[in-house]
Amino acid sequence: MTNHDDDEFPLNPPAGYQPSTTRGPYTSHNGPFFHQVTRDGFRHGVRIQKRHCNSRGITHGGMLMSFADGLLGTAVFRKTKTVALTARMNADFLSSARPGEWLEGTARVTKATKSVAFCEAELFVGERAVLKATGVFKIMARHKIPDAEA
Repeated sequence: MTNHDDDEFPLNPPAGYQPSTTRGPYTSHNGPFFHQVTRDGFRHGVRIQKRHCNSRGITHGGMLMSFADGLLGTAVFRKTKTVALTARMNADFLSSARPGEWLEGTARVTKATKSVAFCEAELFVGERAVLKATGVFKIMARHKIPDAEA
């Protein structure tokens, strides 16, 4: 994985993180992103670059929302083994992230039915909470991965 041409800070993810290589074009363009699986779930992370920021030099709210949406979608897929689409997402912006900082997050499903999943995500820089989000996802049953492949 290489840096984007305009990256000013080394990507250097913390130990245990691996490059995420199976993302779609929009998310790949926003990254590069990294992930790790933990005994409690998973984490995604990104080294904030100037291109992720607004005119005030802090991470753009749209970047944070996109990152959180990816976390929520990952949690739903890991729980249901089914592709799902974002139906609703709410976020509370608690702090900001600046260029050079490592932003990471995780998410979990709080309830899943055959047709929808409810989930929540948290983004952090170190111990500082940056964003909390909740989402509702429409489960696309025709895209379920058979148990043998999961």
